[in-house]
Amino acid sequence: MIAAMQLTLSVHQTVFEWIKPGMKASAVIAEIDRLHRAGGADDGNSFCAVQFGEATSHPHGVPGDPALQEGELILIDTGCTIDGYNSDITRTYALSKLDSGIERLWNVEKQAQQAAFDRAAIGTPCEDVDQAARDVLISHGLGPDYDLPGLPHRTGHGIGLDIHEGPYLVKGDATPLAAGMCFSNEPMIVVPGVYGIRLEDHFYMMEAGPEWFTRPQADIYRPFG
Repeated sequence: MIAAMQLTLSVHQTVFEWIKPGMKASAVIAEIDRLHRAGGADDGNSFCAVQFGEATSHPHGVPGDPALQEGELILIDTGCTIDGYNSDITRTYALSKLDSGIERLWNVEKQAQQAAFDRAAIGTPCEDVDQAARDVLISHGLGPDYDLPGLPHRTGHGIGLDIHEGPYLVKGDATPLAAGMCFSNEPMIVVPGVYGIRLEDHFYMMEAGPEWFTRPQADIYRPFG
């Protein structure tokens, strides 16, 4: 899984350095697939969502093949498998200066992702990790619960030989965290019909606490440091 995650992260970075206005989503998806294959993935992309502008407010994307416009937010969610083990990483960024309100919510998203990570500890119920992310959003006037603008889905899912597997970081899942468990951490913020921000990295549980598979995104304009 470490190899798969590191490959997908490097693919994200290469695409960030390559993408420019005018490119269609399908061209970006094709390039991500080529890079995954070149890097040794089992079969290219196991999935890939490329969303621009208003389409980022739809967690599962929208139909069509839009072209990136100047000044639009970019959300790319993709992964691959290596020896059957999955990666799944999302980056949300911009190539040029955006409205300060988007910048503010991007930073709230980053805080929520970190709060979920910080709450993870051996024996902690999965739903408590989800609530830690929601508490950050509530403190900034988002939500509560699943209300929008806010977080419309779970904070995270288990991952391994399946891309989505239990247990889940979500209200109602009281499974205690145990060493060896692996989770996504992606408390997406959605402003309906306007934009969405999702930062997705994964962590694995050690007896001493959680460890990141990949370094979380640094900044809305500098996603790779």
